[in-house]
Amino acid sequence: MGESRHQLFRQFSASEWTGFRKGVEKEGLRVDRNGFIAQTPHPKALGSALTHPRITTDYSEALLELITPVFDNTSDMLASLRDIHAFVQMNLGDELFWPSSMPCELDGDASIPIAEYGTANIGRLKHVYRQGLAVRYGRMMQSIAGAHYNLSLPDEFWQLWHERLGSQQSLKDFKSDQYFWLIRNFRRRSWLLMLLFGASPALDASFVKDVRHELARFSDDTWYGRTATSLRMGDLGYHNNAQSSLNICFNELDTYTQTLARAIHTPWPEYEAIGTRRGDQFIQINTSVLQIENEYYSAVRPKRTTQRNEKPIQALESRGVEYIEVRCLDLDPFSAAGVNESQIDFLDLFLMDCLLSDSPRIDDAECDRLDDNYQDVVAWGRDPSLTLCRRSERVGVGLAASALMDDLEPLAEQLDSLCGSDTYRRALKTQRDKLTNPTLVPSARVLSDMETAGLGHREWGLSVAAQHQQALRKEGLSQHMMASFKAMSEDSLKEQAEMEKADNQPFDEFLAKYLES
Repeated sequence: MGESRHQLFRQFSASEWTGFRKGVEKEGLRVDRNGFIAQTPHPKALGSALTHPRITTDYSEALLELITPVFDNTSDMLASLRDIHAFVQMNLGDELFWPSSMPCELDGDASIPIAEYGTANIGRLKHVYRQGLAVRYGRMMQSIAGAHYNLSLPDEFWQLWHERLGSQQSLKDFKSDQYFWLIRNFRRRSWLLMLLFGASPALDASFVKDVRHELARFSDDTWYGRTATSLRMGDLGYHNNAQSSLNICFNELDTYTQTLARAIHTPWPEYEAIGTRRGDQFIQINTSVLQIENEYYSAVRPKRTTQRNEKPIQALESRGVEYIEVRCLDLDPFSAAGVNESQIDFLDLFLMDCLLSDSPRIDDAECDRLDDNYQDVVAWGRDPSLTLCRRSERVGVGLAASALMDDLEPLAEQLDSLCGSDTYRRALKTQRDKLTNPTLVPSARVLSDMETAGLGHREWGLSVAAQHQQALRKEGLSQHMMASFKAMSEDSLKEQAEMEKADNQPFDEFLAKYLES
């Protein structure tokens, strides 16, 4: 029997190890001073949501998305994210930036303005896609916010790893296979991230108005899950019936792209009944199970940077997997930037171990067990009597989490020795402490904070949002950084105007061509 992958990685020297490449996409709602979703358009000072490289919108005109460049260390990445936040906070006028994943006060679908991207065909496509989400699932679900963590390993690592494993594949195919190896283990263990980082145990009563649910009453305007970690990732969050029939397969790139492509080309009767137009207005891109790949919601995605007008599947098939996107993270309401340093360092450790541990293909039975474990932790993760299915036996959630932490210890020590620091041991200890003291998990902290303050979800969110805004505005930006952000905003507005001026193809022709490709 050959050496294990962990043993092979232990042969890396400090000069051979060049660390991780990382970036964050962080969403958040603009709200008014009463804690109601903002009805105002995307602030002009923040530039064009279509072309700005750092500041855009997600589903709603009120749902900002802030995007860092790629960095090779956590502190620089978080400093960049904080700078983007500071610029946004200085340009919100009297509005606030909502700190929680579950939304502020809403008044049904009509209160959630769909994002606008101008008159260029690509901007119209983005808007029509969002209209499609509205007619398919309603807008309420789309008002939820999260943080997406993007991680890759540099080319130098992949070349060495390719040699150490003695692979005969092309480097492109090898990298894709290895990223899917990592993804399979991520799916086996992602419940742990919901336990450690789930931070949405409560929601505003307006979110579940006229909806049947099993939440407990916290206050007049707030419901909560007594032992829930993340309502965002549960039945009230991202879900839909059509997608439950998809069976997207994460075993390898070919099965992933094939099952996704099938969903984009398989008609769904309910969506066919809706049609693609109301009068002259397009209301969805097509009537398939998925309009485009991004409609499929999953806790993790293999990604490849797309070129203009290129679809994600095409990019993956032609150039392979470039990085992994972790999509299950709730916003950390205790951080002004929505994520924190210990969390990011732990994710690096966790994902690297997913790559280095044995990772057989996942069959249908295991797939169902993994989904059950994940949903159980989302709904009841803080219940000490909760058990999970591990290798066909039931194990207490605390024991299962401790066992995973134990497995991470040797890798944390090795990464620290390669980097000449104690970064990963500290990050691991911070997360391990949550197991010995469950009051430290974010979902417990949120409820405790609300209770201590005597505030429901809305008032507590407003209070935290005001604190973050005050801190970031006081911290401010250097003259150079402020000038850089202003220039980015102005350039993005010019770029959008030029795109609109140059775009003379009728939208229905553009859409037909897009759907053909």
